[in-house]
Amino acid sequence: MYKIIEGDSLGLADVTSFVDLINGSRTQVRDLFDAGSDIIVTRAPGRLDVMGGIADYSGSLVMPMPIAEATLAAIQLTRNRRIRIVSLHSDSNRSSKFEMDIDDLERDGEPREYEAMREFFVSDRANRWASYVAGVFYVLHRELGAKFPTGANILISSLVPVGKGVSSSAALEVAVMKAVCEAYGIRIEPVQLAMLCQRVENQIVGAACGLMDQVAVTCGVKNSLISMVCQPADIRDPVAIPDEIEFWGVDSGVRHSVAGSDYSSVRIGSFMGYRIIAGLAGMTATKIKDGLVSIHDDRWNGYLANVSPEEFENEFSASLPDSISGREFLKKYVGTTDAVTSIKPAREYAVRAPTEHAIYESSRVQAFSELLDDTSNVESLDRLGELMYSSHTSYKACGLTEVRTDRIVELARTFRDRGLFGARITGGGSGGTVLILAKKDRRDTVELLAERFRAKSGYAPYIFHESTPGCTTFGHLRLRSQ
Repeated sequence: MYKIIEGDSLGLADVTSFVDLINGSRTQVRDLFDAGSDIIVTRAPGRLDVMGGIADYSGSLVMPMPIAEATLAAIQLTRNRRIRIVSLHSDSNRSSKFEMDIDDLERDGEPREYEAMREFFVSDRANRWASYVAGVFYVLHRELGAKFPTGANILISSLVPVGKGVSSSAALEVAVMKAVCEAYGIRIEPVQLAMLCQRVENQIVGAACGLMDQVAVTCGVKNSLISMVCQPADIRDPVAIPDEIEFWGVDSGVRHSVAGSDYSSVRIGSFMGYRIIAGLAGMTATKIKDGLVSIHDDRWNGYLANVSPEEFENEFSASLPDSISGREFLKKYVGTTDAVTSIKPAREYAVRAPTEHAIYESSRVQAFSELLDDTSNVESLDRLGELMYSSHTSYKACGLTEVRTDRIVELARTFRDRGLFGARITGGGSGGTVLILAKKDRRDTVELLAERFRAKSGYAPYIFHESTPGCTTFGHLRLRSQ
């Protein structure tokens, strides 16, 4: 029987259930751990993207909130040099398993190249999920020179729904990296941990996500919004959610993925927009390699979000194309400053809509943040809501909404007199969850909206509401066999 000898469960029910699971009779778990060694347990929640979303990679202010649903990881060091991973399926007694040698992280005594490690996982699509976990070891080894003298047994259990746009991948990466660091005595600051987890997703998994998700689940504070300017990670004091309001998430039932082509093409389009604007402003671009340039920019410091709406409208809007082919862009502009995406010459990329989204969304989030100082009157709530509706409309212009997400937003508008003041698609878009701004104690109204959505679509949505601490606040537990 394992008991907690270090740390605090903070009264979280999922933590108690996870410890009970480790002590239970489930074969996959019982066969994984050796009763002679301690087990480290960590926890990382998912997040609701309240405002900011995909503008994170353009340097915008973002404001996410940690949710109740979380991923838990348990790690136990072993005497061999094998990494054994068991991921439990939340909807059944099944599990996924993966094993690799620590020596696979190197080739000829040096860390393997990122491309080689990505191929290591992609070559077997059934094991792609393991790249989020085992990729943590590689990134720590390559970026920090971390050594792993022994192997490890790792157990994963998650209640963060996959494909709903609430950062299930970031919760997994952060929970595992925190566990690995605690087990092997690797000391890093929370923001650095988040950045390294982003590296896992960008370079190992191959998803071109920004930094918002990893910071939100690492540094999140219960019942508060993270306030971070993504340049790259200027974290400000958390913003407590005002007593008069609350945020809800309603799942559309359409699976979301930041690895999808829509998200990637919008990201590429926004970086194309920045490259074109920088050229119009007379800035010099230097080729680093095919498709990648650096720009000497002492005006906006390399971030599209720093271009004000007024600057854009007065100086650049008229010269920005609606779209451009990858081939034409590369011929004229050589490349973008984005190192994690690749431009396909034969593809046509929207430029204006993604560029405008980054510029205007940054302005919207700033206004939203300021309005949160006073939510005691209906006028302020209406203004907050309109900023959210404008954000959703901008996502739609980028092609990042779906019929179902649009339907939820339309329904929210009809419930304004019952205390729902705003709605927008969250995160990377293309499905996933719609965020709703409501006055306090409007559960009945949100559930009525969900019921009307079910009647129209045939899908009963999952509803997100509660908030819990981020991974750093939770820390870790140490379990010992008694």
